[in-house]
Amino acid sequence: MISILIPVYNFDIRALVQDLHRQGVACGIEFEIICLDDGSQSEYKEKNRLLKELEYVHYEELTNNVGRSRIRNLLAQQAQFDYLLFMDCDSAVEDESYLERYIQHLNPGTLLYGGRVYQTIPPQNIEYLLHWTYGIQREQQTADTRKLNPYHSFMTNNFLIPKKIMLETPFLESLTGYGHEDTLFGFELRRKSIPILHLENPLRHIGLETADDFLKKSKQGIRNLYFLEINYPGQLETRLLNVYRRLNKSFLASFIIFILALLEQSNLNNLRGASPNMRRFDLLKLYWLLQQSKA
Repeated sequence: MISILIPVYNFDIRALVQDLHRQGVACGIEFEIICLDDGSQSEYKEKNRLLKELEYVHYEELTNNVGRSRIRNLLAQQAQFDYLLFMDCDSAVEDESYLERYIQHLNPGTLLYGGRVYQTIPPQNIEYLLHWTYGIQREQQTADTRKLNPYHSFMTNNFLIPKKIMLETPFLESLTGYGHEDTLFGFELRRKSIPILHLENPLRHIGLETADDFLKKSKQGIRNLYFLEINYPGQLETRLLNVYRRLNKSFLASFIIFILALLEQSNLNNLRGASPNMRRFDLLKLYWLLQQSKA
């Protein structure tokens, strides 16, 4: 019935897999859990190899890091069942009905998205505040809110898709590195008129990154977003792209880049501090994107 697919990179997934395994057995369904390690450090591999002892679990280590898009395509190709449940490795199951909620809504023509939540209490270590704040303010949304803009609200951290649709709509493997594979995937779903049903069935994100690591990944994400804008000009819809397009065509573009350059260090200092401001983060990402067009 369901293939649970987990791309793994530098994370201990034992608790996640054990929770999913227990729920699969309790539901009395046919299921498998496939975990592909994408070049993790040896300490994580040693821990996760223990999962091979669990029935219905297949754990495999790739010889080379193939990236976020390619590994998801590989997982889909290996899956034996008709429904594929993808999730990020740095996730935790919120309750014992997670799998059951998805099972109740299976539909051969519809993608299901369950959402994402973060811990309610801010991390005590200031280095993790930026990632947590961004998650709370930008990523954590109720199903009712996500339904207002179903394709833009889609993320790849926790979704169930019929295998047939997945194989016909693979992730773009030339989009390497971190970021915006979900933006393009959502665009392709909308273009093909494949409906997304948003459910209140979140996974909790537990892999907070330091501000410096999060900023580095975010800058890589902007490079990916610019790659998509060049290859799909004017077709993808995000708030950042909409602002970028207007400003990039303006005669004030060079002046705006100059002003944003002056603000860059101040914005970075704020985002690394105790009260990271998401509007400053928006300005920083806009600066990075405008820089790409002038490079």
